[in-house]
Amino acid sequence: MDTPVYEPAPEPDRTPRYRPADEPPVTAADCAEDYANAAAIRATTDKQQRT
Repeated sequence: MDTPVYEPAPEPDRTPRYRPADEPPVTAADCAEDYANAAAIRATTDKQQRT
């Protein structure tokens, strides 16, 4: 009897990305805005983790 072979999911690209010199630096306000905008995503993730 043959054992099924499963291919692992591809690894995500974790290569460091460098900001171009002409881009403004990230501020605490930028981070707070990103966090606030992702509230629905975090809620969905939490709900999925509970099930």
